[in-house]
This record gives sequence, C-alpha cells and structure tokens, in this order.
Amino acid sequence: MIRKLLPILLALIGLGAGVSGGLVFRPPHDSPDHGTPGEDPAAMDGAVAPADPESIPTYVKMNNQFVVPVVKEGRVAAMVVLSLSLEVETGMSEAVYEREPKLRDTFLQVLFDHANVGGFSGSFTDGSNLVVLRTSLKEAAATILGATVKDVLITDIARQDS
Repeated sequence: MIRKLLPILLALIGLGAGVSGGLVFRPPHDSPDHGTPGEDPAAMDGAVAPADPESIPTYVKMNNQFVVPVVKEGRVAAMVVLSLSLEVETGMSEAVYEREPKLRDTFLQVLFDHANVGGFSGSFTDGSNLVVLRTSLKEAAATILGATVKDVLITDIARQDS
C-alpha cells in the first residue's frame, strides 16, 4: 500500500516546492521588469523602441538545395545537402533572385572548397566549423550583392555517408 502512495506523495511535495519557489522568487510588480499596468513598455528607461520597418531584414530562401560531394581517396565518401537563406535589407529580395545563378555558382565553389579541406568530415556540425562556413558564404555573397547581404543562414544540413 505504501509503495502506491509514495510516488503520489513525492509528486505532491515536488509540485508544492515548485509553486512556492516560483512565488518566493517572482519579481515584485513595481520592478522594471514588470512596469505598472497600462504603462507603455517602450516609454521605460532602457527599453528598446519598436524597430523601424525599413531596418527589418528580409530573409530570402534559395530555391534549391545545395548538394556537395565529399571525396576521399578518389571516391565519393559522402554527400552533404544544405539549404541556405540570405538575410538582406528590406526590399532587396528581387535583387537576390535576379542574381541567383551567380550566387549559386559562387556558393557551390565555397562549399566545394570547404569539403576539400575536410570541413564536412567528422563533427561537421560543430559550431566553429559552421561559423567558418557561414563567414565564407557571407563574404562570397557580398562580392555579388555588396552590403545588401547581412548574413547567410544554413537552414538545413545533412550528410549521407556511402
């Protein structure tokens, strides 16, 4: 009988401890985190004003995935598939799509170079490896689109070993 009550008792104790801890450590209503009811959060000191619609970036997804072979000892050891998006200034989506063939060619060259130096081997999703890849892709995009490009995002990445 006690074996059936013990889990229920422990769950109730844990629930009670969680609720009481939340109540004890909750910030007071007059703290800067909460403000006062009806107060405009943007009017508080240190608050960030709403973003200017012109400064909000646009994200442009490249139409097709990128397929990169990983070659070892003269044979294809794996295939890496990536999806990329570009963060660009507002209203520049059409410029990206107009130059997409050139962008794809440049991105593929960067991806092939990355594969040839071993960037897609081992723990290829390690943060430092992806930072190097993103930086290289952003620099390549900037040669074609200039300062319009703010960042290159890797939205999907997968490796299929053969």
